[in-house]
Amino acid sequence: MLRKRIISVIEYLFFLGIGILLLWLSVRNLDLSAIWKDIQQATYGWLFIALFLALVSHVFRALRWNLLINTLGYKTRLSSTFFSVMIGYLANTAVPRMGEFARCGVLSKKEKIPFNTLFGTVISERIFDMVVLIVLIFLVTIFQIELLGEFMQRNFGPFFESLFSNIYSILIFVGIMLLVLGILVYLVWYFREKIKAHKLYDPIRQFLDGLWNGIKTIKKMPQKGRFLIYTFFIWLFYALMVYLPFFVLPETSQLTFIDALTVLAIGSLGIVAPVPGGIGAYHYIVKVTLTELYQVEANAAMSFATISHAGQTLLNILAGAASYFLIGLYSKKQKTLNESTRTYTDENS
Repeated sequence: MLRKRIISVIEYLFFLGIGILLLWLSVRNLDLSAIWKDIQQATYGWLFIALFLALVSHVFRALRWNLLINTLGYKTRLSSTFFSVMIGYLANTAVPRMGEFARCGVLSKKEKIPFNTLFGTVISERIFDMVVLIVLIFLVTIFQIELLGEFMQRNFGPFFESLFSNIYSILIFVGIMLLVLGILVYLVWYFREKIKAHKLYDPIRQFLDGLWNGIKTIKKMPQKGRFLIYTFFIWLFYALMVYLPFFVLPETSQLTFIDALTVLAIGSLGIVAPVPGGIGAYHYIVKVTLTELYQVEANAAMSFATISHAGQTLLNILAGAASYFLIGLYSKKQKTLNESTRTYTDENS
């Protein structure tokens, strides 16, 4: 147990170090006093509107999650689901990818739903959102093919040229990977009886079955149209969360909604990076996108990334902490109400 905790701490510090390194790479050679001046003089009204829309998007995420859970035959309250979602965002701010476990754990305890079943629905959500993100990247590529083409050529052209100039090394690498994969498949098949007899086989099998049932919920869902509508509004508000803060600074106020979709698509890579709270990774990617694609001045691009990331992080912390308090408060009230009802029933029996 101690060894596992030490490994987790080392892993956390490693990714945190990567985030700090990316943050340093983002601000080096920049005028920090100019960035601080931008932060002080920014028009924060637009940011507050964007953060309100972020909360609305989280409500739609809770509604969509309810659809998946209800499809499996469980009933949940919107308040419980929303609080669980916000607690998940709070956990992600501290530890990457912990939010999925946290929100499932909270809702499982609150609504008495099996954890693995909830986690399967979250996997379904993530898979579907990944598809939406891929479609979004494809659309912004079509809309801004010239800008993205120039960007890719400037930043990744030399890498791809060197890669494809040594095709034999690629073929050898692919061959080795296929060989290793084949050996692993053979070993699993050869020792299948011993694997089934192991004490961990049944718990792992049950957990995977729960995940698979969660993934199948989208296919079995009777309200697919509502699921798509909720998904549309989630991503619409995500885009507005990027677009409205453009007006916080004069240097980014001329950017369009299509530009916001591009920043959203590329910037999402920084959010999903295994770095605590996306720190550093988000700043680096957004700054590079704004400067390379739209020729936004570097200091202003960094100011925008800092302001928007700080706003989202602060919202996740405050709303997540409030949700943790409220869901605990409601649980105590519900427990007290149940005990009072039980006492009244016993007295009148």
